[in-house]
Amino acid sequence: MFNQRVKIKNLLSNSELLGSSQTVMGWVRTFRNNQFIALNDGSTIQNLQIVLELGKFTDNIIKNINTGTSIKVSGELIVSLGKGQSVELKAHTLEILGTCDAEKFPLQPKKHSLDFLRSIAHLRLRTNTFASVFKIKHTLAMAVHNFFNERGFSYIQTPIITGNDCEGAGEMFCVTTLPLQNIPKFVNGDIDFEADFFGKKTGLTVSGQLNGELAAMSLSEIYTFGPTFRAENSNTTRHLAEFWMIEPEMAFYDLEDNMNLAEDFIKFVINAALKQNPDDINFLSQRLIDEESALPKDDRSELSLLDKLRFVTENKFERITYSDAIEILLNSAHYKKKKFKYDVSWGIDLQSEHERYLVEKHFKKPVIVTNYPENIKAFYMRLNDDQKTVAAMDILAPGIGEIVGGSQREERLDVLVDRMEKMHVPKHELEWYLDTRRFGSVPHAGFGLGFERLTQFVTGMNNIRDVIAFPRTPKNCEF
Repeated sequence: MFNQRVKIKNLLSNSELLGSSQTVMGWVRTFRNNQFIALNDGSTIQNLQIVLELGKFTDNIIKNINTGTSIKVSGELIVSLGKGQSVELKAHTLEILGTCDAEKFPLQPKKHSLDFLRSIAHLRLRTNTFASVFKIKHTLAMAVHNFFNERGFSYIQTPIITGNDCEGAGEMFCVTTLPLQNIPKFVNGDIDFEADFFGKKTGLTVSGQLNGELAAMSLSEIYTFGPTFRAENSNTTRHLAEFWMIEPEMAFYDLEDNMNLAEDFIKFVINAALKQNPDDINFLSQRLIDEESALPKDDRSELSLLDKLRFVTENKFERITYSDAIEILLNSAHYKKKKFKYDVSWGIDLQSEHERYLVEKHFKKPVIVTNYPENIKAFYMRLNDDQKTVAAMDILAPGIGEIVGGSQREERLDVLVDRMEKMHVPKHELEWYLDTRRFGSVPHAGFGLGFERLTQFVTGMNNIRDVIAFPRTPKNCEF
């Protein structure tokens, strides 16, 4: 029976099972000398060595044991005399569950480039690298829910199809059932969306924040954790067209409360991965060292993956204003020697190189930058008393720059309406949102964290396409 299967992870971690009869199932990683099988079942990146007694199994079975073949093995768990493993399974019976053509299977027991593995994303999870990435990603996802649940937050599911653009950037995927060969239009050439399924123009959500604010006005503290979409033609290692966002919204919070929660949250989820996935993190840390060994010294990471994660969990985050950050950058030797690719002046949107300088060179700890110029931030952020900055915050981490963006939300109806008009946000489409300011408005705040960006940081992967199973990017929607 298949329910008699024992996971390899449990066999490798329980010495009390020595001498017992066990059944395992998994995929062959390697088979050497017609005797030793390295078997993996996905429960751990560690393989279990299966030992076949020479002459015990038929030639038909032996010739079908290839890399990628799935098998069921029953036998005795014994102490291993070989190097690299403490126990091994001496096979009594072996059944091939699924054959694998060795000449056609693209994942051979050798090192493959990440570029190649992206082209076979449907198979790349069978490698140690991607198995580790997605085990860590699972831990992070569970830690997200545990963190908010322990603090009394309610988990809210916000719409994927929406009629509003939260960020006001217009980078939305259109959702329509209109016949593309004969789209109904008005006399002036505009599309007649009244004939569409929803009777109006709709798209895939770029954020659940606005809906989350509605829930926070009743439940006080909520969070969303779901898919978001950006039709942004950015073909970079940091952008995806489809990704997941974590977005808490809290009533009766100001900017400082928001910063405190975000700092605690980041440390909590990273500590969960450090505690629950040490083998995976150690493996990925060594992978990063090996990958960078061929690079010029100046292009290598200054911190190992483990050091980078502890850098975040063991340091209190530095808190500075945007104006202070600009002054630090302008007075830096880096700026004076023209080492920045992008210019520095008050009013710019900080680039990744500026953010990383503040974290890695100047403060040598994570940094929270607050009070950004109001004209580079979204309409819903609270206008400060100086009338030129908003109560925004970005959390900057080593190696990646911004990892969290958030703000205290504008709770004053008149100020919010003025901001919307100034930024050309259509007020008539957001009357439902403005009702939260008309009927019992309170100070409130929230932040957003891209889940893949977080996973990229914790795993040390250089390309965000390697931390999502099936990446959606410009000109790419495979699998």
